Amino acid sequence: MNSISPSLNLMIKACEKASKVIIRDFGELENLQVSKKGPKDFVTKTDKKVEKILIEELSKSKKNYSFITEETGKILNKNKDIFWVIDPIDGTTNFLHGVPHFAISIALQQNDEIISGLIFDPIKNEIFYAEKDNGSYFNNNRVRVSKKSNIDDCLFSTNCEGIKLIYPKLNLRNTGCAALDLAYVGCGRFDGYFHDKINIWDIAAGKLIIEEAGGKVNNINQFKINEIDIRAANPNIYNKMMEILTNF
Repeated sequence: MNSISPSLNLMIKACEKASKVIIRDFGELENLQVSKKGPKDFVTKTDKKVEKILIEELSKSKKNYSFITEETGKILNKNKDIFWVIDPIDGTTNFLHGVPHFAISIALQQNDEIISGLIFDPIKNEIFYAEKDNGSYFNNNRVRVSKKSNIDDCLFSTNCEGIKLIYPKLNLRNTGCAALDLAYVGCGRFDGYFHDKINIWDIAAGKLIIEEAGGKVNNINQFKINEIDIRAANPNIYNKMMEILTNF
């Protein structure tokens, strides 16, 4: 186990606590498929419950950082230069349909720079994290992006509709969970990721995980926080991917 900062330690503890609620509620979903109210309200409640736990746990830091969250937006505290960036459940549609592919995503952002990031998949019990200049880790083992350089051998993840029609040979996935897509690029399961008009809380942790694993990510600070076009890949394939997307 590498040495981690108190902030990251706090993030891990917060995730572990919040994941208990997610796992319990996910198990309840089957009973709800038949109820009048339907699972949609239920998932929204889970989202809010999880966010509340994360905010409570992260607020135990004496540093008094502010928050940017999916459900609540900005919460300004004494320290306005550093933000916890939280997505309580990235992949709620998967969750809603009983598909076990979603994650908690937390990042720490200081003056437009992500300094810590954590993505936790509670169902598979997989944890991905990174800190600035300290490498990327998957379940406590150091990880790197893939080394592939031939685009035909690569697997990409995207939400960009229509690209398959133009590049039928491109091997694509649309998994419904941006945070895990990015984490998978970081540990070499995927080779690249591109997504348009996405929110900062979906990608903040993943961006750092990829960069610290030796991958390349475009400059996301040029976009509004809820309209980010992100491009990320291993360095051997990044330019080839960008070329395809320029023609798209």
